[in-house]
Amino acid sequence: MVQLQHLTEALGYTFQNEQLLRLALRHPSLGAQNNQRLEFLGDAVLQLLISHKLYQEYPNLHEGAMTRLRQRLVCEQALADIAQKIDLGAYMAMDHGSEMSGVRTQSGPLSDAMEAVLAAVYLDGGFERAREVVSRLWPAQLEATEDAKSRLQEVLQSQGEQIPSYELVREDGPDHDRVFTVRVVLADGRFKEASGHSKKRAEQAAAAAMLSSLEEKPAR
Repeated sequence: MVQLQHLTEALGYTFQNEQLLRLALRHPSLGAQNNQRLEFLGDAVLQLLISHKLYQEYPNLHEGAMTRLRQRLVCEQALADIAQKIDLGAYMAMDHGSEMSGVRTQSGPLSDAMEAVLAAVYLDGGFERAREVVSRLWPAQLEATEDAKSRLQEVLQSQGEQIPSYELVREDGPDHDRVFTVRVVLADGRFKEASGHSKKRAEQAAAAAMLSSLEEKPAR
């Protein structure tokens, strides 16, 4: 039997029912008792958790921008990258043929297993424990995904326009829970405002909102 201690340490969660985790790691090549049903649930759990995170951390971010951020955070490659970071493939159970074909390192099976593991955490410990696992594993992906400032600059430069400026509009809330509102302004005067729990996040949210606006109504 595969020893799962290192995996649970990487997840930051200890299962009450370890069989749920073992089921989440069973590749479909092993027959009916596999991780596909957990994968189905895990997809929905992850969508909700990432949506909740974006909703909380970017209070003024446009729906379209949040949707695009979420898509990048829950896509197959993002899930596979996280699975590789915690060496999830080493714990997967599969038949000999799948083993020989390199399934342990393939993005599809890894992302499926990652979703199944999240579902197992959710079933075993509830929403809050699953949220903690996502918060533990996804920070680097969130930081990389949310670099809307760079993308906005690239879009503007490709159109021959000047880089935008960012202005701090206001700060609200108590010291332990400050909310910063930032305005991004284009050379032609168009602007968007957004908020976040740091100036950096507010700037990224404002840039994402501007990107969303440019995509919906391209400048002529």
